[in-house]
Amino acid sequence: MKKLLNIVIVLTAFAQFSAQKIIHQEIFSPKMNKKIKTIIIIPNLQPNTKYPSVYILHGFSGNPDRILKQDIPDLVKKAQEYKTIYVLPDGNYSSWYVDSPILKDSQYQTFIGKELVEFIDKNYPVKADKKFRGILGWSMGGYGATNIGVTYNKTFGIVGSSCGALDFNEFGQGYTKYMVDKVLGPLSSINPGFLTDSKIKLMAEAGQRYIFDCGTEDVQMIGMNRNFHKKLTEAKIQHLYIESLGAHDDQYWSRSLSEQLTLFNQFFK
Repeated sequence: MKKLLNIVIVLTAFAQFSAQKIIHQEIFSPKMNKKIKTIIIIPNLQPNTKYPSVYILHGFSGNPDRILKQDIPDLVKKAQEYKTIYVLPDGNYSSWYVDSPILKDSQYQTFIGKELVEFIDKNYPVKADKKFRGILGWSMGGYGATNIGVTYNKTFGIVGSSCGALDFNEFGQGYTKYMVDKVLGPLSSINPGFLTDSKIKLMAEAGQRYIFDCGTEDVQMIGMNRNFHKKLTEAKIQHLYIESLGAHDDQYWSRSLSEQLTLFNQFFK
């Protein structure tokens, strides 16, 4: 009877878990010694089946709830359509997803690239292989996805950036306006390792796929995205670069991110 009861409990728990679509969870970061709000979107789960996973990083002043409501409104539908688990960590408004040399409680590169991945791999039915794990983001999150994705190139197989803030040297007043200095200090003394250009040599040997896109009316970001595309081309690093009509707003990136997720799905297959 006890064995039968245990089986019933397990089956009931699985039925409840498999029926969930959106899970709100606080995940502990040992390095920051705090919990990070995270949303995990899952498809209807099947027994003995593991799924690809994509880590999605919001832009400056964003949050995971806004991703669902405004930034990528078809995300829940895509999770079911592509049979993929989407992980949306809170980037704390303006963390820039770096391991800050200034703020001990702002170590988001390690949290997302290592701690969060380890937690998801342990607690959700994902395929623990870089061929089935990707990371993407937009604006601040485009920088974060590129920086984290390339740094953890044995963890992520595909990296995507939409209208990404890819060059702090071209940021101008935006460097302080968007509070980069709060986590990285003055631009004049920034560690070169935090500059996206420093990742180019590593990208050549990382064995990853890269997607970059930007709107042609995105005045602040289009120049730096074009320049990064040029540098990757000169370095003969294979990547997909896309420009299309649009400005730096959710109308542009909700479309571009949805399209990138389609390309991610093709990569996983």
